[in-house]
Parts: sequence; C-alpha cells; structure tokens
Amino acid sequence: MAFAPETVVHGGDLDAARQRFPAAPAPWIDLSTAINPIAYPLPAFCPEAWSRLPLKADDQALREVAARCYRAADPAMVVPAPGAQSLIQIVPRLRESSRVAILGPTYGEHIAAWLREGHEAIEVEDLAAASDASVVVLVNPNNPTGRIVDTGEIGTLAAALAKRGGLLVIDEAFADVMPEGISAVPDLPPATIVLRSFGKAYGLPGVRLGFAVADTQIASRLSDYLGPWAVSGPALAAGSAALADKPWLDSARARLASDAAKLDEILAGKGFRIIGGTPLFRLAAHPMAQQIAETLGHHGIHVRRFREQPTWIRFGIPGPATDWQRVERALGAARG
Repeated sequence: MAFAPETVVHGGDLDAARQRFPAAPAPWIDLSTAINPIAYPLPAFCPEAWSRLPLKADDQALREVAARCYRAADPAMVVPAPGAQSLIQIVPRLRESSRVAILGPTYGEHIAAWLREGHEAIEVEDLAAASDASVVVLVNPNNPTGRIVDTGEIGTLAAALAKRGGLLVIDEAFADVMPEGISAVPDLPPATIVLRSFGKAYGLPGVRLGFAVADTQIASRLSDYLGPWAVSGPALAAGSAALADKPWLDSARARLASDAAKLDEILAGKGFRIIGGTPLFRLAAHPMAQQIAETLGHHGIHVRRFREQPTWIRFGIPGPATDWQRVERALGAARG
C-alpha cells in the first residue's frame, strides 16, 4: 500500500506570504523560487496554438529542438511533459517496489513521489551509502546546496546500477545556467533518466514545460504514462522558440553568474556565510536567519526557509535595479 508522505514545503507560495504579512509593501519581490527574473521574450503565437489540439508535428518539432539544445543523440529519447514535476511523479511508476536512495538534502518532491508509489525511499548523505539501492536519485546541480556530482562518478554509478537491473534518475533542473560539461545527456549512461526544467532558466514557469531524456524504450513508456496532448500548443511553441535561441541563453547565463556574485557580496556584507548555490539561487547561513526572513517579509520580500535547517535562507536572484535596492535596504533593516 502506498505511503502518504508529508506535504512538501515549496517556495513561490506568495498567497501564504501575503496573508502572513498583510501590511507589506507591494509589489512583492519573490526570491523564494530560484527562477530567472528576466524571462525569455516570447514571440507572438499563431491563434491556432490556442484553438486546436496540439499537433504531432509541433510535438516532434519540440523534441528535435530540445535534442539539439540538450545534445541528446536522438529526438526519440526526449519526452516533453507539462513541467518536470509531472515527470518526478511519473518516474516511480516505471519500477516495481524498490529500495530507493536519494542523495540529500535535496528537493523534497523526489522522496515524496517514490514513497507515494509504495517504494522504500530514504535520503543518503553520499553515494557510498546508496550501494545497496536499486534506484538512485540525485539532483545535479543540487537544490538547495549547489553540490555537483561529476560525470565520471555518474557514469560509474550508472554502470553499477545497470548491472543489477537498477535505475539512475538525475534531475538537472538547474543545468541550463551552468557551464557546459555538467550534463549527463550528451553521453547518456545506461539505465538512466535525466530530467530537465524549462521554466527556471527561461524565466517562464507558468508555461509548465519539462523534459525527460532516456533511452528510447524508457522514453516510450514515459510518453505512454503522459498520454496524448500532454503539452499544450502554446507550451510547444514557447519551448521550440526559446530552446532554439542559444545566444539568448548564453547571455542570460553570463548575466546570472555576474548577478550571483553580486548577491554573494551583498549577503557577506550583511553577515551571511555563503554555503552553496547556482547562478539562479544562493544558499546562505546566518545565526539569526529566521528573524531576518521575518523582517524581509515585512518589507515585501519572500525568501525560502528550511524547517530542518533554521539557519539557512535560499535567495533567488533579484531582477530590476529597484528590486536590488529594496533587498539591500531590507537586509540593512534586518541587521539593524
């Protein structure tokens, strides 16, 4: 019988933040979600994207663009889905009841999804502790710590799992903003599923688009679980346009790296210790993290807290100059 895990706490819960801080100034600055604050400039869609069912030709076009962008060997290995989250919930259905090791601390929906489907799932601190698992899940780069497992170690792990009929799941939700070479897709190991997010790097989470990359047999099974017309016509169009625009992504990657360094400097100046992150978020520690987060909330700035780590705060990257100014003022007030 499937086990019902605890509800996973997420960023982006602005409704709850507004209720908690009703006098906070608007507009809110949401730094809790680790999403590019400057979105990809979408072109106008043809009206038929809204008024007809998604076409197989449009779905295939997106698979081909995504295969080129992620450097997959074959478009048939790419499975578009209505958000990477939907794939996180579907992947556990591919396996009979298994022992699952999830490299943590990490995104809480992974363990929740495996437990929900009746698997024996635990978080482990290192891959050595996963030696007896038939399924290993890792987020690379990790959320929230930014930890990176190199492709050589991933290949060794995947080969060992394949020998015993296992499965490796790699969540590369933040890989788009990292230097090339981190992804397992170009030289995909056996018995491996890679998940990719669209909304984070392109600043378009409302599109609800994500991808799995796997061998064609696994990809076909995932497509069957998703069913027909899984991705909307506008999402197919948005993904095809954005993933084909490499110059935009290169520019965004450089800007985010610079802004992440700028945010580190600001946080260090306010007494924080930077303990990890990616160009889309910074994980920082402070002995008064909870009080600082409260003060930020009163200033209309939402950050990500962690129940298990009360000294941690995860900060997304501010966007316009006015947002940076508000964040600095609020941090100054918190320190005061």
